[in-house]
Amino acid sequence: MYLTPQTILLGGATGLTGEHLLDRMLNEPTVSRVLAPTRRPLADHPHLENPVGELAALLPTLSGPVDIAFCCLGSTIKQAGSKEAFRAIDFDLVVAFAQRARELGARHLVVMSAVNADPDSSIFYSQVKGELEQALKAQGWPQLTIARPSLLIGERSEQRLAEQLAAPFAKLIPGKYRGIDACSVARALWRLALEEQDGVRIVEAQELSKLGK
Repeated sequence: MYLTPQTILLGGATGLTGEHLLDRMLNEPTVSRVLAPTRRPLADHPHLENPVGELAALLPTLSGPVDIAFCCLGSTIKQAGSKEAFRAIDFDLVVAFAQRARELGARHLVVMSAVNADPDSSIFYSQVKGELEQALKAQGWPQLTIARPSLLIGERSEQRLAEQLAAPFAKLIPGKYRGIDACSVARALWRLALEEQDGVRIVEAQELSKLGK
């Protein structure tokens, strides 16, 4: 069974995956409104509502109703500047975004996590992602879809040297660690959003690749 979302809340619309997802949404005839708060203005579109500013400050001002929420927010420890700053973005801000989406009426959250997310991991990044998944599950979403991609491949507005160096080899890695194009992840997230399935669904990298073809 498929659900046709009409009004969408999108977090992370200027990110690598979020940009592809936004473009897809704005070209879908079934979508009447995309609410996409960002730090820098997006190109105008008749179906786009784009509050500009810091997301934490914008969240209380957002208005609904919202049918479905996508969260593509995320950073790296290096990009954030410290472990504390990374956690503030990848945990605190995502949890706050999700909570606001629920308040606006969203029944389905599609969120980007990461491969090997595990609250008991000895790797800080994976630990935070695992704790994030636990926190989102505790919010009691009627439908929660958690995507766990591996290394995302694509042209970013900001340069990440390590990812640039790894990208040529990432697609040669077998299994769930194989790199995946951000546009493929965006296609997969959209397909997952259209599926009506109660409860929590965790989608690993290999399944994302199949869905994104």
